[in-house]
Amino acid sequence: MNVAVVTVGDELLAGRTTNTNATWLCERLDDRGVTVERVTTVPDRVSDIARVVNEYRAEYDAVIVTGGLGPTHDDVTMAGVAAALGRSVEEHAVALAWLEEDGYTRDDLAAGTADLPAGARALHNEAGVAPGAALEGVYVLPGVPAEMQAMFESIVEEFTGTQTYRDAVVADEPESALLDRIADLRERFDVSVGSYPGESVRIELKGTDEATVAEAAAWLRERVDSP
Repeated sequence: MNVAVVTVGDELLAGRTTNTNATWLCERLDDRGVTVERVTTVPDRVSDIARVVNEYRAEYDAVIVTGGLGPTHDDVTMAGVAAALGRSVEEHAVALAWLEEDGYTRDDLAAGTADLPAGARALHNEAGVAPGAALEGVYVLPGVPAEMQAMFESIVEEFTGTQTYRDAVVADEPESALLDRIADLRERFDVSVGSYPGESVRIELKGTDEATVAEAAAWLRERVDSP
C-alpha cells in the first residue's frame, strides 16, 4: 500500500509549529508495512489543497490530509478536499448526531462544525470536536496531534502492507570509505540500505525477511570500524 501525507497550515510553512503530525503518521504507517511516498505541506488555501489532493489520489492508494478542520475562517481543508473530489460541502447528519451525543447542542456549535464533503463517511473525533472524513481513498484528520492520533487509530486497520524489518550498523568511518562494502552488501543480501552521516555513519538495513536483515547486519558489522 502506497500513501501520501498532506499537512495543511500556514503556521507549519512559517515555522511557528513543528510538523510532528507528519513524523508520527509516517512512523505509524511504516510500522504497518505501508510505504509513504510523499509528505507535502500546503497553506490554508482551498486551491492548493484541492490541487495536491487531486494529484495524489490519482497516484497513491490513499491520501491522508491533516489540519485545518473546524468552523473558523482558516479551516478550509474540507472545502479543498471537496473541490478535489467534485463534491459540495454539507452538514453531515451522523457527525452532528455524534456531537449531540457528546453533549453539544446546535446552539453550542459554530456554523459549519459538522460540514463534510457530500457522501463522505464521518470519522468521529474522540479527543475533540471537529469530525474527520473519509471518501474515495482520501482521509481527512484534525491537526491537533492528540485528536489526529486518536482518529487515525480508529481507522488504522484500513492501512496495511508487507511487514518489514530493520537493523542498523554504526560505522566510525567516513561515508565515502564505506561505498564498496555497501555495494557488496547489496549484491549479497536482499535488503535496502540507507546511510546517514553525522559524528559517525548510521547504516540502516531494511527488508521483508527478518533473518536476512539480521544476517546482512551481522555481515556488515564485521567489516566496519565501530565507534
